Amino acid sequence: MSWIENRFEEGLIVTSVDWALNWSSKSSVWPMTFGLACCAIEMMAFGASRFDVDRFGAGAFRATPRQADLMIVAGTVTYKMASRLKRLYDQMPDPKYVMAMGACTVGGGPYFKYGYHVVKGVDMVVPVDVYVPGCPPRPEALIEGLMRLQDKIQSRTIGMPKGSRVNAKKHGLPTPTPATVV
Repeated sequence: MSWIENRFEEGLIVTSVDWALNWSSKSSVWPMTFGLACCAIEMMAFGASRFDVDRFGAGAFRATPRQADLMIVAGTVTYKMASRLKRLYDQMPDPKYVMAMGACTVGGGPYFKYGYHVVKGVDMVVPVDVYVPGCPPRPEALIEGLMRLQDKIQSRTIGMPKGSRVNAKKHGLPTPTPATVV
């Protein structure tokens, strides 16, 4: 018999706050509809009934950035569209995530060498969390990207990482409070 057995009421669940908040956040990712070119067709298939993205908690595509926490950039980003993309990203509430979908979004695609109007990767405009390569990537690849993003969300921490208080004191910096997101 272990020392913890019969110490708690029946039905009591013990967990960390990080785990509970991250679980709820990863299980309710709301993507924003932002299709720019041909990859948007595959993004629509990703949200349709055949691939059933609702089982991952990401089926509620939002049409406004103020209600979304994931921006799936699907298609060729031009310099004219880059300022609008940045504005929509800035309007999203924190924490916010970006998924780059397709060869044109990730690195400029076939327009990389001769296209003067194409941004050579959306990471020049907004920070990207997950890259989904392909031309166009299949909905299964987008599901894989979503699962990698959920893994990233699950590993977040709200408190300070181990050793951060010690390192701050060593270098003469002010010690951050435990509630600081690092």
